[in-house]
Amino acid sequence: METQRQKKIAGVIQKDIVDILQKAAIDGGLKGILISVTKVSVTTDLSIAKVYLSIFPNKSAAELMEGIKSNQPLIKHDLSQRTRNQLRRVPELLFFLDDSLDYIEGIDKSLKEGENPIENRDLLDKRKKI
Repeated sequence: METQRQKKIAGVIQKDIVDILQKAAIDGGLKGILISVTKVSVTTDLSIAKVYLSIFPNKSAAELMEGIKSNQPLIKHDLSQRTRNQLRRVPELLFFLDDSLDYIEGIDKSLKEGENPIENRDLLDKRKKI
């Protein structure tokens, strides 16, 4: 169960990370790429923030995630500059690709094509628990 403080910090991080990543994508000449932060969860000791990203179009997602992970110190620094009046210490940022939209799309597609994933569970990819 998340505390109010965790939720508040997650909200602050989510809002600012979106701005940072969109600005970085535009500055890097990546037009037509949409990066959204679907969820941020902060540990109880406020030392780690798990940031779940959704990247569209999906074909560039893996490449972009590598770039984001390698630039994590810069992103954290930028975040600390933006939140210096709100957060005493910026948590360590861990980035994950949120594949829930692809999963939903897979379900939608298989339902429309007449194959019922509820009756034949082998139709859907197995999801990894995070």
